[in-house]
Amino acid sequence: MESLQTHKRHGKGDPSMRVKQLYEPASSTCSYLLWDEDSKEAALIDPVQSMAGRDVAEVRERGLTLKYTLETHVHEDHITGSGYLREALNSIVIVHENSRSKCADVLLKDGDFVPLGHQRINILYTPGHTDNHICFTIPGAVFTGDSLLIGGCGRTDYGSGDVGEMYDSITGKLFALPDETLIYPGHGPQDGTCSSIGAEKLANPYINGDIGRDEFIACMNSIKQDPPKILHDALPSNLRCGVSGYRAL
Repeated sequence: MESLQTHKRHGKGDPSMRVKQLYEPASSTCSYLLWDEDSKEAALIDPVQSMAGRDVAEVRERGLTLKYTLETHVHEDHITGSGYLREALNSIVIVHENSRSKCADVLLKDGDFVPLGHQRINILYTPGHTDNHICFTIPGAVFTGDSLLIGGCGRTDYGSGDVGEMYDSITGKLFALPDETLIYPGHGPQDGTCSSIGAEKLANPYINGDIGRDEFIACMNSIKQDPPKILHDALPSNLRCGVSGYRAL
């Protein structure tokens, strides 16, 4: 049985924003298809190239118009499907202005928003995992990419990562959201499981309301991991939206 979530604008009736998680098992990446129920305009957050055919089929089967692919950051552990989806469905590729992307159609900054039918997707700049990381908010939910995860947080130990900025982004921006805000992370279980800001502030073992900045930095710096296996292929590919041929800005 598929897992769908509905988010309504505060104080408003229909139309609603619908959310479906789409999972890629090799990198445990969670992509998210969002659509405005009234207009059928859709956006896809963090698509994966190997699953792009599935994503095209999902959009078409639901009778949606894919307006945007939204990247939380330039990924290092998988190759994006944004270029493929643009060619297949004429969607617009959107990334943060720090991404150094050679292919994106739109560059965003903190405080911007993306209109989607009668809805809007708001942009939070949350550096830490990378210097181009952003989160997306809709009423009642936040898509956190590789910043705040369920019971953890993203890595900061390579590339443009910065552990201090990760702490500041999570505690200063994400933990400032209402406690009931649902968290849809960029990695995690494939069953549509989500958490909430309040739950992570209370019980996240790496970063919660009781862990100070110095303690967090020391903890993160003590964790030793190998770089992602496809790092050196993923970064240059993702700067070109995952395809060799691309449209310039």
